[in-house]
Amino acid sequence: MIPLRDNIPARTTPVVNYALMIVCVLVFLVQSADTDGTFTLRFSMIPQRITNPDQPVLIEDHRIVKTPFGVREVTVRHEVPPLALPAWTTAITCVFLHGSFMHLLGNMWFLYIFGDNVEDRLGHWGYLLFYLGCGIAASFAHYVFEVNSGIPTLGASGAIAGVMGAYLVLYPHANVMTLVPLLFILQMMVIPAPIFLGLWFVMQLLQGTFSIGATEAAGVAWWAHIGGFLAGFIVAWLLNKSGQTQPRVLAVRPGTDRRFDHIRFPWD
Repeated sequence: MIPLRDNIPARTTPVVNYALMIVCVLVFLVQSADTDGTFTLRFSMIPQRITNPDQPVLIEDHRIVKTPFGVREVTVRHEVPPLALPAWTTAITCVFLHGSFMHLLGNMWFLYIFGDNVEDRLGHWGYLLFYLGCGIAASFAHYVFEVNSGIPTLGASGAIAGVMGAYLVLYPHANVMTLVPLLFILQMMVIPAPIFLGLWFVMQLLQGTFSIGATEAAGVAWWAHIGGFLAGFIVAWLLNKSGQTQPRVLAVRPGTDRRFDHIRFPWD
């Protein structure tokens, strides 16, 4: 399911959300210019490097090479370059790295859809601390399940999952216009935010459960998504319960926003 937009207008300009997106894009450009991957390896989180900071970490690269017997895939083992900062700092630096353009695009799109409204409720500085905290919580959750993994972990998915968890708490009556693939047809549907976010979380939980002991093969840090989402949900619930959030932004009702004129709402 691909979210296209929600029906919660932004009350203020989400300057922090935009700044986070810009930083991620700029960091990705630096990654792209670094052809040997040294930059990514230095700042991604490798659980084994945190568990045993004094021991070298060896990782494997699969490369296609030409041999006298034809083209073959070979495995090359090499040592991860040393860090300039303590290993635990990669729990936050990895949040600004991405593995590919599509990885970056998907994360930034979800952040664009849900981040502005969460920033509305938490305030600019509060949102920044919240986002970074969710990123650290997501990295910690992945570390707990993969203490001795030598696979680099990177991406903003865990922090953005925290934003989605907060959105669920702060906007329980919101709706999300969603692109849903039905067999070979893409259909636009308006889905209540609790259903959209709930289904997303259940999918992460199922994948995370099935990948226990095999996360390296899966290639996705499912427990970072789960940990980030739960951290965002709990923190937003506590802040909202104690009255530390800004007043709720009202949802757009049918007929008041042309973006939704051609879509039927659940209350119609």
